[in-house]
Amino acid sequence: MKRRRLGRSGPELSVIGVGAWAAGGDEWGGQNQKDSIDAIRQAIACGVNWVDTAPTYGLGFSEELVGRAIAQLPSSERPMVFTKCSRVWGEDGAVRSDLSPASLRRECEASLTRLGLDQIDLYQIHQPAPEADLEQGWETLLRLQEEGKVRHLGVSNFTVGQLERLRSIAAPVSLQPSYSLIDRNVEAALLPYCRSNGVGVIVWSPLMRGLLAGHLTREAIAALPADDSRRTELEFREPRLSSNLALVERVRAVARRHGRTPAQIAIAWTLRDPVVTGAIVGMRSAAHAETTAVASTIELDADDLHE
Repeated sequence: MKRRRLGRSGPELSVIGVGAWAAGGDEWGGQNQKDSIDAIRQAIACGVNWVDTAPTYGLGFSEELVGRAIAQLPSSERPMVFTKCSRVWGEDGAVRSDLSPASLRRECEASLTRLGLDQIDLYQIHQPAPEADLEQGWETLLRLQEEGKVRHLGVSNFTVGQLERLRSIAAPVSLQPSYSLIDRNVEAALLPYCRSNGVGVIVWSPLMRGLLAGHLTREAIAALPADDSRRTELEFREPRLSSNLALVERVRAVARRHGRTPAQIAIAWTLRDPVVTGAIVGMRSAAHAETTAVASTIELDADDLHE
């Protein structure tokens, strides 16, 4: 498994990490717990050295499952664990944003407990909201870092302007944006900014929630469970769905030339530029983890990229 350094001061990461969003069981039509644990452990066996989760994935359940998956591993085999903060929920399960110092401290302690850890390897502000409180929230995370509760600090879903606001206090080691063959918005400003300022990039949804994996036909999408949030996403609906499915066929053609799957090619595409430190990929089973890891070995040539 190839590795790249996360920004100027972060750790060396495998270019693929385990995404534990689906492991939370919500928004994806359910997920088998044992399969998720097996996927994490198989990914580690294949050289993956980090797992990314968040408290809101299953309202704490994803973090608990990640904690269970790594608890019995020897310390030498344990992956780095990345999680997030600033999104909290009440008794009714409704999620809201909060960057107040008291809330962030409660979140950090709760995440450490659920994960069974003494320190979080990368702690990230999940959403830049409330935007007026960004500096206050960032300063609180810096205090948590000084206290040894978190090792590195990053952000998710931030704009260049918001990154600049934080940099005036202390630069984040990483940014976590959405990036895929379908969603290329970060190419205009965010990736050049991160390249110039030494900010590591770990991209989420490189497969556009499975759409680029090659197995989601129009009929399969129509048959998604009622609680699967992809049913209402714009990329899974017309008029975008037809153009996206046509793109998948182009990816499939490149995959045939390499003897690989469309999913492996789509992941490799996001890693073609070294400014992307790693790709977060959801893995639902041990077999899925093993095939996903292969994407780190694929080198796309100019013809592939042009197509």
